[in-house]
Amino acid sequence: MKKHIHVVGAVIIEDGKVLCAQRGATKTLAYKWEFPGGKIEEGETPQAALKREIDEEMDCTIEIGEAIETTVYEYDFGFVHLTTFYCHLINGKPTLTEHIAISWLSPDELMSLDWAPADIPAVTKIQEKLIK
Repeated sequence: MKKHIHVVGAVIIEDGKVLCAQRGATKTLAYKWEFPGGKIEEGETPQAALKREIDEEMDCTIEIGEAIETTVYEYDFGFVHLTTFYCHLINGKPTLTEHIAISWLSPDELMSLDWAPADIPAVTKIQEKLIK
């Protein structure tokens, strides 16, 4: 029986650009792009988990806005339940600690990246909302 992993992702927008993060070579889904975030720990709300993960992974503080999408995707290692939220930076600048690269892209450039499959529905929703 496959495990169910509940994760959150931050869609950080600054100056009309969206922060995208690339996974490292030793990670599951190596070199895929994703919205930064991570696992929800027991007893945490999705928003509390997201604030904690961005503080740990990117060394910055965010304010969390509306939810974008919740996607369930079956990988070979389990079911990932990903909930993404619009966010904006309130302190610090994203730094690389967990990822090998970050990129700020306009909404119409997002599909140029090789996204982790669970993130693609959120990318589509972001483009529908933000591309004029």
